[in-house]
Amino acid sequence: MKTKNLNRLIWVSSALIIAALACQGTKSAPSTPTNPPLPPPTSVPPQATSAPVQNSDVPAVLPLKALDTEGDVDSSSMASAKGVSGGDVFAQGLFERPFNANTMDTYFPYTDIVQIKGYKDDTWGYLEITLSGTDKTGKLPAQYAAEFDLNKVGRGEYLIRASNPSSTSWTTQGVQAWKDTDRDVGGVVAMMADAKPDGGDGYETLVFDQGKGDTPDGAWVRISPNDPKTVQFAFKLSMLGNPSSFAMGAWAGENIDPSKFDYNDHMTHAQAGDPNQGYPQVYPIKDLAKIDNTCRLAVGFVPTTNVPGLCGTPQIQHSGGGQCPPGKTYSCSNGMAAMVSCGCK
Repeated sequence: MKTKNLNRLIWVSSALIIAALACQGTKSAPSTPTNPPLPPPTSVPPQATSAPVQNSDVPAVLPLKALDTEGDVDSSSMASAKGVSGGDVFAQGLFERPFNANTMDTYFPYTDIVQIKGYKDDTWGYLEITLSGTDKTGKLPAQYAAEFDLNKVGRGEYLIRASNPSSTSWTTQGVQAWKDTDRDVGGVVAMMADAKPDGGDGYETLVFDQGKGDTPDGAWVRISPNDPKTVQFAFKLSMLGNPSSFAMGAWAGENIDPSKFDYNDHMTHAQAGDPNQGYPQVYPIKDLAKIDNTCRLAVGFVPTTNVPGLCGTPQIQHSGGGQCPPGKTYSCSNGMAAMVSCGCK
């Protein structure tokens, strides 16, 4: 009996061992992933920024020949004397004021225009402004502008302004253009100082802003690759309405305010002051300082009539510090300083 029970125990034990070995043999080995996950990044990469808009139509080199060119008074020779040799006629909107206000003891060569040139081809117009000099670092840290009289009557329609140009490559950075939509630039008599200055809103409509506008490649600026004292403008004629010809003048100044055109319609001569020492009633310059402009070039046409503001237009000199049309005399009142009034009378 004991032997029979022992045999049964041995048989059961053997069966259990065999079953266990069979299960162990059929168990699959754990699989190893073929592409283990990467550890999380230690920092988040910066967000990609969109590239600046690239204008498709970039101006090339200026035409070989200027259609018109004109010199302007270089006031560097008179700077130490705190005066100018000419070029400033407030009554006619001509200013030669590359000095600080009131004392005129600081001269700013980068606001003193000495020459301008005008060019045009079928697509582009160009203005080249040469200054007397740069600042001490070789820069032109001011504002420069082109003003356009499309109808050739002395009353401007467009103003293109560039602020602090520094690149020798064409760029729209810092370049803006305005239009006088309501036609109040020039006041009562274009170019001439109005008897009662009240002005208007000047060039009030911004039509181009550093590559934005109806003509996104409409206006460009650069420093001449050949002369650090020269600013070059390029502008799409289509932005101006595709004029075949136009009168164009230049400006340089610390703050060329489009809303203050024409300047001599927004302030009196006494308020503006004057850089000519020969006219003590209004000398020195006051509210209108650190600014220079020029007469206007004839671009694409030969003038056959008297165009106000155009270079070469005959002017009549009168005593008293100004130029006036025939039959008018430039004079200043002799009242109290606050009541001084100068102009063509």
